[in-house]
Amino acid sequence: MTFSPRSRTRRASAWSSLWLLTRRDLKVRYATSLLGYLWSILDPLLMSLIYWFVFTQVFQRTVGEQPYIVFLLTALLPWVWVNGAISDSTRAFLRDVKLVRSVALPHWIWVGRIVCSKGIEFLLSLPVLVAFAILSGAPVGWGVLLMPVAVLLLAALTLGVGLIVAPLVVFFRDLERATKLILRVLFYASPIIYGAQDLPEFARPLAWFNPLSGIFALFRAGFFPDQIDWPLIAASTAMTLLFLGIGILVFRRTIGGVLKEL
Repeated sequence: MTFSPRSRTRRASAWSSLWLLTRRDLKVRYATSLLGYLWSILDPLLMSLIYWFVFTQVFQRTVGEQPYIVFLLTALLPWVWVNGAISDSTRAFLRDVKLVRSVALPHWIWVGRIVCSKGIEFLLSLPVLVAFAILSGAPVGWGVLLMPVAVLLLAALTLGVGLIVAPLVVFFRDLERATKLILRVLFYASPIIYGAQDLPEFARPLAWFNPLSGIFALFRAGFFPDQIDWPLIAASTAMTLLFLGIGILVFRRTIGGVLKEL
C-alpha cells in the first residue's frame, strides 16, 4: 500500500494539530492554578488514602492485596483518566463551537485532544505510584512491562466511548448527565477497590463484560502478578476493539448532523 505525499502531509498536519490542541487544553487548565498539575494527582491520591484508611484502619479488609495503597493506586490513577476523559467528551463539541465550525481539522481531533490531555495527566501522576511502591516495599516483577499495553488499550477504549458520546450529546443533551451517572455506577462495578478475583462466583461473569477489568489487571501486573487473568485480559481487549469500532462508526454517521446542529 502506498500513500501520496498529500495524504502523508494531511496526516502529519492532523497529528500536529492534535498535539497543539492538547497542549492548549493543559495550559488553559493550569494557567491560573497555583499548584498546577498537582491538582491532577490530588484527587486520586485523596481517594486512595480514604479507601486505604476505611479498609485497613476502620474495617477488616477482605479484598485486594498488600500493600493495599499500591493496589488502589494502580487502578484509581487510570480510572481518573477514563472518568475525566469521558466526562469531558460530552462537551467536546459544545465547549468550542466556534472553533469546530471554523477550523478545518478532522473532527475526531476534538475528542482525541481530551483523551490525550487526560492521558498526559495520568502519566504525570505515575511518580505518586512509584513513591508509594517504594515506601511500602511493593515488589516489582516482569509484569511492569505490560503497562504500556494497558495504556494503549485504555486510550483506545476511552477514545471509542468518547467518539460515541461526543456527537450524541449534541442531539440528546440529557445524555451528558446520564453519562456521569453511569460513570459513577461503573466506578463501583469495576475492580478498583477490589480485584476481579474477589468477586463472588455469581458476579464474576459480569467482569467479562467490563473491558476495564482486564485493563486494570494489566496495570496491576507489575506489582501483583496474581491479578493476571489472560482470558479476562483477552476478553477486555476484544471489548475495547469493539467499543473503538462502534465509536468510529457512530462518529462517522453522526458528524454531519452534529455540524448542522451546532
